[in-house]
Amino acid sequence: MKITRLYTGSDNESHFEEIEVEMNPAGVDMASPLYPAHGVMFRTAPPSHSSDFHNVPRRQYVITLAGHSEIETGDGTVHGFGPGDIMLAEDLTGRGHKTRVVGGEPRHYVFIPLK
Repeated sequence: MKITRLYTGSDNESHFEEIEVEMNPAGVDMASPLYPAHGVMFRTAPPSHSSDFHNVPRRQYVITLAGHSEIETGDGTVHGFGPGDIMLAEDLTGRGHKTRVVGGEPRHYVFIPLK
């Protein structure tokens, strides 16, 4: 399973990369290892939401449930996220990223802070 990672590079700018989540046989299914987490937070952002450059407060998974957003890094790269998309947000330092809701609908999403 591929997910998008947002991280701070050696240039102090945020960057994206696609990473593969390790999956192993688990009976008739495949499962990842258990990752330690610290709770779950549900959030909703209005269709007009836009935030300037900022960092994430902690390493966390961000899973979009409904609506669409765009994340923009310092070099102008824009990555869109929609229902079912998963991002591992790790840009704790540097300039950070911009976030905006697009598509005219609220964005419903989940934060899963990692330990």
